[in-house]
Amino acid sequence: MPRGYRPPFGINNFPKSCADLLLSEARHRKQNPRRALDLGCAVGRSSFELARKVPEVVGIDFSQTFLRAARAMAKSGFLRFSLKVEGNLRQNLKARGPSRKLGKRVCFRAGDALNLPRLGQFDLVLAANLVDRVKDPKRLLRVVLPGLVRPGGLLLLTSPYTWSNEFTPPARWLRDSFSSIRKFLSPSFRLIRRRDLPFLLREHRRKFQLTFADATLWLRLP
Repeated sequence: MPRGYRPPFGINNFPKSCADLLLSEARHRKQNPRRALDLGCAVGRSSFELARKVPEVVGIDFSQTFLRAARAMAKSGFLRFSLKVEGNLRQNLKARGPSRKLGKRVCFRAGDALNLPRLGQFDLVLAANLVDRVKDPKRLLRVVLPGLVRPGGLLLLTSPYTWSNEFTPPARWLRDSFSSIRKFLSPSFRLIRRRDLPFLLREHRRKFQLTFADATLWLRLP
């Protein structure tokens, strides 16, 4: 944000907030998660945050660019990047990541969320802002996610429900997104928490996009 201004609504780092929600619920339930999956991990911030408390974390993303950044951060603990200031003006910066020891707990893999390799089941699964970015959200909800979360495990979904034919054919958009998600997940999951989770995207130093994701936390049924 420009100097002297704070992010509105007490906005914190969104990927960290997602990981914190999952870990907090696990603590509340006195669970000791051993495996976590960050599905659609982007550059890995949520994966690293989960790894602070979970010994084995798998981060999966379709973007090779994101994965290169995540793997570099895991290996060296930092990443140099170029930040847009305005127009063609850019600023070279250095992002600091986790310790190398923590980075070793995370394995980043390329993959399509709808056609995953065999991964087994996980105690914690995060799918942040993914459901409106896949070709078949119904398949993700009814088939993919139930197969990834072990009975008694936790699933966190977040999405602003920004449906776009760039990612999802209009015929497959969810109508009344939350109600549809609840319908498709209810055979396998029970909803335990729901909240708005704001995040701020920086386009350049004077332009920001404020978005509210619908964050829903689910318990996998036996």
